Amino acid sequence: MKSLISTLLIPVFILGGLTCRQVTTKERPTLSDEQLKGKAAQLAQELIIIDTHIDVPDRLTKKMEDISVRTQGGDFDYPRARIGGLNVAFMSIYIPAGYQEGGAKKLAGELIDLVEGFASQWPDKFALVRSVAQVRRQFAEGKISLPMGMENGAAIEGHIENLEYFYNRGTRYITLTHSKNNLICDSSYDPKRKWNGLSPFGREVVAEMNRLGMMIDVSHVSDQTFFQVLELSKAPVIASHSSCRYFTPAWERNISDEMLVRLKENGGVIQINFGSSFVNDTYRKKRDEGRKHINEYLRAHSLKEADEEARQYMKKSRKENFIEYADISDVVANIDHVVQLIGVDHVGFGSDFDGLGDSLPHGLKDVSDYPNLIYELLKRGYSEEDIRKICSGNLLRVWSEVERVARKLQITE
Repeated sequence: MKSLISTLLIPVFILGGLTCRQVTTKERPTLSDEQLKGKAAQLAQELIIIDTHIDVPDRLTKKMEDISVRTQGGDFDYPRARIGGLNVAFMSIYIPAGYQEGGAKKLAGELIDLVEGFASQWPDKFALVRSVAQVRRQFAEGKISLPMGMENGAAIEGHIENLEYFYNRGTRYITLTHSKNNLICDSSYDPKRKWNGLSPFGREVVAEMNRLGMMIDVSHVSDQTFFQVLELSKAPVIASHSSCRYFTPAWERNISDEMLVRLKENGGVIQINFGSSFVNDTYRKKRDEGRKHINEYLRAHSLKEADEEARQYMKKSRKENFIEYADISDVVANIDHVVQLIGVDHVGFGSDFDGLGDSLPHGLKDVSDYPNLIYELLKRGYSEEDIRKICSGNLLRVWSEVERVARKLQITE
């Protein structure tokens, strides 16, 4: 079944500039709803599914669980990953901004130790991988691959040689910053723009990541940082867990249409975040209002979030002011938007499972639910080849090109 019957070029304005928006017309599915669900379940087991951002390590530092069996909490464990068809789960090595003042590298090392322990404890279930070739090999052997992506380059601690240290330990992408500006660049969350994009050190980081073969992750960075990275990088970049600003116009954390067009020119890929606040602006605004109210209460009563009284108040407030979650259709709308704007070759999955708390949308509550997403794509007329690209082909293409660029740069040293 072809998904692309015809392609229309419709002029649209992006930030004052005229461009062409590619609108894709898809075939109406000929299968029944039950047949589509069966097909989705089948494809989930046959295709490689990659999710580029899962916060298992951080989750387990708060409450340790045996992820080789069905866990009581969290969004990820081996049984549910098998049900969902997840083959490659990028383990997030998350460094909170507070560690930028000290201890970031140490924390990163401890989290990497934890991920290495998954593979050593359960070698029949999990395998560490450091290359595209290893991903394909482990898929053939039926193991779940666990590459690592570091969320916040603060762990480099201003020393360029630490990039090679983390590369040698299996880190295959780095999100340049998180919620605050760091030594590398400005953050989308930080109103103070210390560097107006990349710092001088950050420019060195981009070049060295290209040389080593590490994917550069532009999630969390400021818009200025984004454009400077794409200007400098010799390899495609990724947004490991971001969604479309088209649906959240006032939120810099998501990727704008202008940025998406530039991402296509770079050959990169956006991995759609599943979080309700990322894909549904109504949810995001109500959540922000709720947070503002809670913060005002905590300040008025001189409480910290970790205090028991504060915890009880936050729990009570969220229960009394429940916000309806987004729906899986909102996630698919974000995928559709990317496909229509820049094509099916530049989008994938970056769920943020285990990093979103209870804000996951209906139909996408944990790693067993990827078949639901494939079903929604089939229902909208996406072909099997389109779905293969979205599930993993696009990310593997980018990763392969990053590896190729690194080999070329190392030869010319």
